[in-house]
Amino acid sequence: MSPVAMDKPVCLIDTASDGKLCVQQSALQVLEQVQQPVVVVAVVGLYRTGKSYLMNRLAGKQTGFALGSTIESKTKGIWMWCLPHPTKAGTTLVLLDTEGLGDVDKGDSKHDTKIFSLSVLLSSTLVLNSQGTIDNRAIEELQYVTELTEYIKIKSSDEDEDDEFVKFFPSFIWAVRDFTLEQKIKGKYVTEDQYLEFSLKLKPGASRTVNEFNLPRQCIRNYFPSRKCFTFPFPTAPENVSHLESLDPVDLSPDFQEVTQRFCKFVFDKSEVKKLKDGYTVTGRVLGQFAKTYVDMISSGEVPFLENAVMAMALIENEAAVKEGLEVYQSGMEKLKTSFPLELKEVSSEHQYLSRTATQALMKRSFKDSEGTYLKSLEEGINKLFHGYLYQNEEASRKRCENILSSLSGTMTEKLKKGSYAIPGGYSLVPTCSNTHTMWFSNEPEGLGAKLFRAVALQELSLILQALLHLPDCLLPEEREKAVLLAQEINTKEQKQRQLEEKMEAERRSIEERMRQMREKMDEEMRLQREEAEHAMDSKLREQAALLDKGFQEKADRMSEEMEDFRRKNKNAEKESHKLFEKMIANMNKRHAETMNLMKRKCSKYG
Repeated sequence: MSPVAMDKPVCLIDTASDGKLCVQQSALQVLEQVQQPVVVVAVVGLYRTGKSYLMNRLAGKQTGFALGSTIESKTKGIWMWCLPHPTKAGTTLVLLDTEGLGDVDKGDSKHDTKIFSLSVLLSSTLVLNSQGTIDNRAIEELQYVTELTEYIKIKSSDEDEDDEFVKFFPSFIWAVRDFTLEQKIKGKYVTEDQYLEFSLKLKPGASRTVNEFNLPRQCIRNYFPSRKCFTFPFPTAPENVSHLESLDPVDLSPDFQEVTQRFCKFVFDKSEVKKLKDGYTVTGRVLGQFAKTYVDMISSGEVPFLENAVMAMALIENEAAVKEGLEVYQSGMEKLKTSFPLELKEVSSEHQYLSRTATQALMKRSFKDSEGTYLKSLEEGINKLFHGYLYQNEEASRKRCENILSSLSGTMTEKLKKGSYAIPGGYSLVPTCSNTHTMWFSNEPEGLGAKLFRAVALQELSLILQALLHLPDCLLPEEREKAVLLAQEINTKEQKQRQLEEKMEAERRSIEERMRQMREKMDEEMRLQREEAEHAMDSKLREQAALLDKGFQEKADRMSEEMEDFRRKNKNAEKESHKLFEKMIANMNKRHAETMNLMKRKCSKYG
């Protein structure tokens, strides 16, 4: 699976003539080709703060995303650049450069919040780019964080969702540009991360002023528990800042280059593959579908309910997974078909292999198929195709045997009619002919119907032999025809019994393989759910420890209650998942038993 590499960025989300956001079809076509997992890095921040420069550095390019050189915002909407990930093999890096926030030329007062919300929804790492320092003004300008819940909901219910956001939201990097202060707190040098945490420290109290001060900080702490900070010094002389993309590296500050390198290395090494709730890995194709779903919802005035969007995506992906699995199976069987007629065992063996491969394709792409609906659909589709190929193999065998019978017995039958053997010593010619015919048949492929028609052919030759040996008292034509039909009926029953026995064995092996793959998928999904819950719990424990350290006992106590509720919900969710899985296995067993009983009843008719 080769990665998709773009020469330059393309617009992913633009603003239509009516002012509503819209997804560009050309960008969706690019994402449709990205079958690999994606690491999605989005940058947001005030316009004219150098966001695009950082993204170009992540792309390993000097130019690409447009850098403005005037007070006008250059980037409009959200632009996308897909590249092979520099350090994670088999992964595509998707860079999203967003329209600058705070541009006075925008008519929609909520436009910035929509762009910010989409960046959060689509990314696995969110880079907030700002200038100067992380002071109260910088944080207050992040009112978009406090407005996130206006544009992002987890469920359609009224449950408290703060503890769920951590499962959906990206990791967070604050890039502070043109930083000139000494990194000191109370006279002591601190790290960039300590500087960030100090800036997000809450104030004690419950007054309106304190609440307004704490709100954006509390939102950042709640929504983005995984946080990192980089402070960039001035890159070059002020007169050169507007020409960063054309500057030679020697003209850039060594300190600036050092921070830029650390920033890029951190993003490459620490940014995770984009995942949905319960750990489902997002490919480029799925990312494009989500972008369209979210934009359509926001543009129509709806609030995106993430779980609804995930279920809608599951419907699309699961239907496509069934189609992909059937295509894998059918493609392989069509190749086999060119060799028909074949032994039933050969056809059945290839059916088993392709059925297993098709199920693997479904398992890889499907998600939230908790009741096994799509697995059942694939199973039924494969069985229908299998029976069709068995019939085609039987017909190929039938035609082959008819041709053989015609070529072998035609001459003898014609001579018999003319009385060519009704001469003294004529019967002595028959053993040679009969042995020759038997040898011809034994060298032919043993197709599904070959044994049947070989037996019929030999029966016909045997009747001819009897006619010759008993001349002139040979069988009448009517009696000969009855004998042939009887022999054909007997051999047909035997052949159908063998077919059913082979199909029963194929069904048994198929159900065992599907159950094995289902258990593997279930185990993997449960593992991902536990990891997700553990990650969220670790974040909450760190936040609680920070609150206790700063003397927020009451808030820490409330967090203890929230964490207990969080544990309970996750435990119940795990039990429910396990219950659904066992129900799905029971349904598979029931279908298997019904199929086997039907086959046994048919088999008894031929016993």
